[in-house]
Amino acid sequence: MKTLLLALACSAVALPACVPVQKIVAKAPGATATVLPTRDHEARGTVTFTRKGRAVVIAGRIAGLAPGAHGFHVHEKGNCTAPDASSAGGHFNPAGAPHAGPHSTPRHAGDLGNIIANSEGVAEFSIEVEGLSLGVDAASIIGRALVVHAAPDDLQSQPAGNASNRIACGLISKGP
Repeated sequence: MKTLLLALACSAVALPACVPVQKIVAKAPGATATVLPTRDHEARGTVTFTRKGRAVVIAGRIAGLAPGAHGFHVHEKGNCTAPDASSAGGHFNPAGAPHAGPHSTPRHAGDLGNIIANSEGVAEFSIEVEGLSLGVDAASIIGRALVVHAAPDDLQSQPAGNASNRIACGLISKGP
């Protein structure tokens, strides 16, 4: 839809600066997500996504968490509008694989494991995961949701690791 709107705008105005959205997305070096709390929760923070060889490095800081482990996933839809973030859909899983840990094979592409909040309720993390893309291909996480859960992901229960309620959600967008 974005491509169609941009194409219509470019053809109507004939600006030389207009280029297809895919070219812009492919050239931007990374992505970010501003994670905001769902109803009755306080978790919030910023997460960056950077390409490193065949992997994507996911780094960030999320505050307002209960101390301990919290499930952390890319969800299929870039929609955090429902009060409980159910609008984000299930885990991003283009290959139809079973749920597992972030370094297991096979696994949902969106399985990122757990982030650990300290006694102050702050999780600072950096994880490197293969099987994700910041481009325009089927493995792309651009335009999808990043979700933090109330409980730890057990990395094995199907379909989603028994990680409980969604306590924060953010849209993954191209850019610094």
